[in-house]
Amino acid sequence: MKLSVKKTSELSVEEFLEIAKARVKVFVVEQNCPYQEIDDQDDDALHMILRVDGQLAAYTRIIEHEDHIHMSFGRVLVVEEFRKHHLGRQIVSATIDEIKQDFPGRDIKIAGQNYLRSFYESFGFKAVSDVYLEDEIPHIDLELKVME
Repeated sequence: MKLSVKKTSELSVEEFLEIAKARVKVFVVEQNCPYQEIDDQDDDALHMILRVDGQLAAYTRIIEHEDHIHMSFGRVLVVEEFRKHHLGRQIVSATIDEIKQDFPGRDIKIAGQNYLRSFYESFGFKAVSDVYLEDEIPHIDLELKVME
């Protein structure tokens, strides 16, 4: 298993295409949710890439939250053939550690799918909103205070 962190500008064309294909497959095709998957936030993001035997297995994208105070991450995915191996837990834990290291003192605020609420709460996140629909999928805003 190999974990790497790269800015968008550091990704090769092949790496970005591999990530884009995985994200579209999971978030657009599997979830039957047509939306603009590749967006302007990709311009200046950090990409957490977990590979198993050289193959993309899990991924997250780290961005500055829209309030410019918090950090955020999203596009959390585990490629279908690697599910049930707890890689979701590994990639989220590594993502939180990366944010704490690169952006010390900045709390983390995310919009998670509501069915994953207890998963994110297991990392210390607390709900800070009611459930709402985003692209017809129930979401909830969660925050992790890193300096408490």
